[in-house]
Amino acid sequence: MENMVNIYLFGKQYSVPASLTIMKAMEYAGYQLVRGCGCRNGFCGACATIYRIKGEQELKTCLACQTQVQDNMYIATLPFFPLIKQIYDINNIPTTQAVMMQLYPEIYACVGCNACTKACTQKLNVMQYIAYAQRGEFEKCAEESFDCVMCGVCSSRCPAGISHPQVGMLARRINGKYLQPKTQHLEDRVKEINNGDFKAFLDELMAMSDEQMQEKYNNRDIEK
Repeated sequence: MENMVNIYLFGKQYSVPASLTIMKAMEYAGYQLVRGCGCRNGFCGACATIYRIKGEQELKTCLACQTQVQDNMYIATLPFFPLIKQIYDINNIPTTQAVMMQLYPEIYACVGCNACTKACTQKLNVMQYIAYAQRGEFEKCAEESFDCVMCGVCSSRCPAGISHPQVGMLARRINGKYLQPKTQHLEDRVKEINNGDFKAFLDELMAMSDEQMQEKYNNRDIEK
């Protein structure tokens, strides 16, 4: 008999296998996950979850697909963590520090508490990439925030109301469009796609059965 633990989902107690993640434990308990469930591998950030352990005061955050259940874990999920998403035209924005003052001025109210970094489900140095954004160092901000999955947990802990994921996204867009050198091979491939050079190949793939697709994948030429 597998080791079982008691967890509380939205206040109701369930006994579930100790080996399960929070997400799988919810399904084991009979919940049908319609929202707050995406890739199941920690890449989409859809399953941001709040929990605490009985007898402990600290309220913790995590991704439900990555976090294993613990005995006496009290769990609650939210449909999303609120973020401020400003609207802008990436083709017509300044690429200096002024753009952050214009779109996300709240980053300059950062008190340096580091709660965002401590809460990050990806273990990113969130406060550091916000500091880069404040100084207009978008290349460094883009690099530091590259693995952000936009779950918004960091923002839920921020006393200044900063939308950290959106700030990082803007920095990465500016970096990709204006600061990084052009990649000619990518531009050439986009032209080939727009010209329909791969239409016949794609039609062939679409006509394949699952078995044929798997066979083609397993025997593909892999670039060195």
